[in-house]
Amino acid sequence: MSTQLLAPDHDLAADENQYLTFVLGGEQYGLEILKVQEIKVHTGVTRMPNTPPHVKGVTNLRGAVVPIIDLRTRFSLPELPYDRFTVFIIAIVGTKIVGLVVDSVEDVVDLPPAVIQPTPELAASLGGVYVRGIANIDNRLIAVLDIDRIVSADLAALEAA
Repeated sequence: MSTQLLAPDHDLAADENQYLTFVLGGEQYGLEILKVQEIKVHTGVTRMPNTPPHVKGVTNLRGAVVPIIDLRTRFSLPELPYDRFTVFIIAIVGTKIVGLVVDSVEDVVDLPPAVIQPTPELAASLGGVYVRGIANIDNRLIAVLDIDRIVSADLAALEAA
């Protein structure tokens, strides 16, 4: 099963404030919808030698070899076995396509820039470098991720291998 998020003739300007929300370790995160290509049910992954533990390997996406990064492992959360809710978010980072393993996908929400607050200083120093800001919507906090920062080093390492 695969879910295409945007139709080819979709008005992208209308989506600038929309974020796909997902869950990791019981916490909610958001990713710019314009960076998301599709959501795919967890499928097999081919392990690659000499990669960090959070780079689970590669998978075939309609003939393209796509690296798979487990965000739970990347964020130093305890590993859990994949279940029926585990999905790959297929994202576009620069000119590359990457799969992100998350516990589950929640919703697409509108987050205007005014509701996204800067990451608190202490959190930023403790790994919040991957978080662009925090949104408070309906009394729930959503950490808005900077996916480029999260995967850029991994993509560079895979290209060098």
